[in-house]
Amino acid sequence: MLKMRLQRTGRRGKAYFRLVVTEHTTRPGGRYLELLGSYDPHGKELRAKEDRIKYWAGKGAKFSPTLNNLLINKGVIQGEKVKSWRARPSRKSPVAEPEKPITASASQPVAPQEEAQAESVPDDSSTLGEPKDEPSELKSATPADNSTVDSD
Repeated sequence: MLKMRLQRTGRRGKAYFRLVVTEHTTRPGGRYLELLGSYDPHGKELRAKEDRIKYWAGKGAKFSPTLNNLLINKGVIQGEKVKSWRARPSRKSPVAEPEKPITASASQPVAPQEEAQAESVPDDSSTLGEPKDEPSELKSATPADNSTVDSD
């Protein structure tokens, strides 16, 4: 499959890009079929052969997401922009929120929600004879009432 993409040239700190048509399996700095133009990100200058870009697009060559967005911004092609990057999942484990002390007013709204969650758990008839494990959240979230009232 053919791909139109940017090929980085220039020195460190002074990037300069070529717009090239290449096979999608070739390495980023490798051989290309045709040079379609250049882009200087420092001067925001794009020099592109519009007729050749449209020719290769007609032949079935796909745009890289970054090149697609660049050509749309500069008015070379029409279309919608594509999300060109994905957010990485964080490497750090999620920070657990500290438990808040339960007050009398806060415990009343929590109880109906917990009952609704317990009722929403579907019964699975395929696990006959096996004890069901209740979620640990329900066990730990219910306040234990150990106080007894003596009527002496």
